[in-house]
Amino acid sequence: MNYKKKNFIITNSIIIVFVLLLSLLLNYYITNIFGFNKDTFIPITIAVLGFGLILYLGLSKTIFEPLFKSDENLQKTVKETLHELNIPISTIKLNTQMLEKNLTDEKELKRLNRIKLASNELLKLYENMEYQIKKEIDRVDVADFDLKELVFKSLEKFEDIKRDIKIDVDIENIQLTTDINGFEKMIDNLISNALKYNLKENGFIKIKFEDNIFTIFNAGKEIDTKNLFIIFDEFFQEDSSKNGFGLGLKIVKEFCDKSKIAIKIEPTVNGNKFILNLKNIIAD
Repeated sequence: MNYKKKNFIITNSIIIVFVLLLSLLLNYYITNIFGFNKDTFIPITIAVLGFGLILYLGLSKTIFEPLFKSDENLQKTVKETLHELNIPISTIKLNTQMLEKNLTDEKELKRLNRIKLASNELLKLYENMEYQIKKEIDRVDVADFDLKELVFKSLEKFEDIKRDIKIDVDIENIQLTTDINGFEKMIDNLISNALKYNLKENGFIKIKFEDNIFTIFNAGKEIDTKNLFIIFDEFFQEDSSKNGFGLGLKIVKEFCDKSKIAIKIEPTVNGNKFILNLKNIIAD
């Protein structure tokens, strides 16, 4: 338990005890004056409860206001710092793309590719942190949007790293209503995962929507059955040699749980299929 949380619990407990004692004293005083019977019970109870509530709100506001103010300042600082982080990340990404066009030496290209991969991981961390902060301290953007359009928007982000992997999209025009930022983040992570664990040669991804069911299939090694129970756990990675931090599928599962989207994984001999039931977020 951190220092601030401990102080909050202790202080709040003291305020409650103090308010309770004063309320009991007031109840005793009023009862002595007016007596306690069926005619005075309700008025006395309402008066004592009202006194206690007003006193608690007044004391808690005075005592906790500095605490809440410090949290607001911290949130503001984090948001501003996070916004500024986007500038150097974008600069690194832009310059690596420019250098890649001019370099011909194989060793230099390999070094540049490592920088590019690292900057992509940094960008993903930035995007995840940005969404988590927005989810916690801002209102999420619930909106109607087209599933097919959002999927293609997500695929564009991975154009530079998809290698020769063939991606087939079979989605009808369907409108969804949910947290659009969270849904997009979920799709990004599922596509990233599908690319990461795909075949090095003849790679293939199939994205499909039919009868409320959205699926992403990636060709590759079948997920071990014993790992199906822990694959959504934080920091878990099926293959530790792959780049990443094991956060992507945890983010996917959290969003699905929050949005009442049933999700399951079907390992097959030639790959893995992620299955999401979107019936609860389909627009009316």
